[in-house]
Amino acid sequence: MCTPCCVSQLACCCGSAACSCCCNCCPKIKQSTGTRIMYALYFLLVTVICGIMMSPTVEQIMKDNIPFYNELCEKMNAGENCKTLVGYSAVYKMCFGMACFFLFFCIFTLRINSSTGCRAAIHNGFWLLKFFLLAGCCTGAFFIPQQETFLEVWRYIGAAGGAFFLLIQLMLLVEFAHRWNTNWSSGVEYNRLWYAALALVTLILFSIAVGAVVFMGVYYTHPEACFLNKIFLGINGSLCLIVSLLAISPYIQKLQPRSGLLQPGVISVYVMYLTFSAFSSKPKEVIEVDGVNKTVCVFPFNSGSESDKQIVTFLGAVILFACIIYSCLTSTTKRSSAALRVYRNSEPETERARCCFCFGDDTEDYEEEKTTSGQSVVYDEQDRTIYCYSFFHFVFFLGSLYVMMSITNWFHYDDHKIEKLLDGSWSVFWLKVVSCWVCLFIYMMTLLAPMMCPKRFEA
Repeated sequence: MCTPCCVSQLACCCGSAACSCCCNCCPKIKQSTGTRIMYALYFLLVTVICGIMMSPTVEQIMKDNIPFYNELCEKMNAGENCKTLVGYSAVYKMCFGMACFFLFFCIFTLRINSSTGCRAAIHNGFWLLKFFLLAGCCTGAFFIPQQETFLEVWRYIGAAGGAFFLLIQLMLLVEFAHRWNTNWSSGVEYNRLWYAALALVTLILFSIAVGAVVFMGVYYTHPEACFLNKIFLGINGSLCLIVSLLAISPYIQKLQPRSGLLQPGVISVYVMYLTFSAFSSKPKEVIEVDGVNKTVCVFPFNSGSESDKQIVTFLGAVILFACIIYSCLTSTTKRSSAALRVYRNSEPETERARCCFCFGDDTEDYEEEKTTSGQSVVYDEQDRTIYCYSFFHFVFFLGSLYVMMSITNWFHYDDHKIEKLLDGSWSVFWLKVVSCWVCLFIYMMTLLAPMMCPKRFEA
């Protein structure tokens, strides 16, 4: 069993064969899904390395545990204590290499419609060679001349690309909310339990949203301070209420019979999360109480406890990077690409209600390669490509820029640490506040668009 598995993995790393696990008990995997997962793992690997580069804690651990650390750094021409391999400039260079990697494949895979060509074979295989290419791009970025000019220009390119990626992420969130409602609503016709599931999830979502408003109203406002918090909490809460009422209004129901409260529930929870994240990212406010300076409008379980702060930062980082990976992977499905106007799907899709519906676009039968030594692979791209290869790499290119800006705290990069990922800066605060409004605007447009352009949506 070991030898056939090694042969198949070698064919995957150095050839065009699809990647799969060596374990027989693993469920079968589609070739297109396996390819996207592999690119996501590459993306995640560089992201973790960037996080390590921004962590003084990891740097100190390496100093304490690696023998002759300083001498080793000098031999690698990395400066004293490897200063050129840590900090925001190192993250910029790593993400520049990763962005170049995905941009190259974006151009390389343009206009690929069949998976039988040599370019498609390179896209779907040769993972070891692509790993070396990615490592070479990231390493080569550290040898770019005129570092100061490069970092300044790359910062603004990263900000523009990161903002564009954030817009795609918000559009995909709205599409996700609509698809969730459509998928589960389709099950109501043959099983009333789906209706109960819809009602239960909707109730949970709105309970979370209302609970978040109360929580932020109690802990993130103060009678004598936090004026912006009061304004934006009121505005965002009111907008969530307005879009919820709009979604169930008679006229919208007439145009979109499946419009319900699940979609505004998803949007409201995400907007409240962004609002909470914005308040947490705002610089701390200090007022004088009885002659003593007191910090107000901060996380209540974070008063002096470093462990609580680390938990909040870790959870925030997990949510952030989960959203990034989800956006990169799902932006290339047929439905999501159609929502982003990258791919026009002329064939009506049959909807089958299921709990996990995010990646299950295709329900056709494909040829399956059954092996005795590992996971079975379904070759789902023999007739045509399932997703747009070029756009897939372009989204990862934008994701690289968004990761770079997020890890380095956007324009407040000096002396920033990964342990302070959620600490305050005005640029991050305004970015998240505007993201709330953009998300609500996009969802509202999906409700009003059929009314403003009826002929376009007649089909």
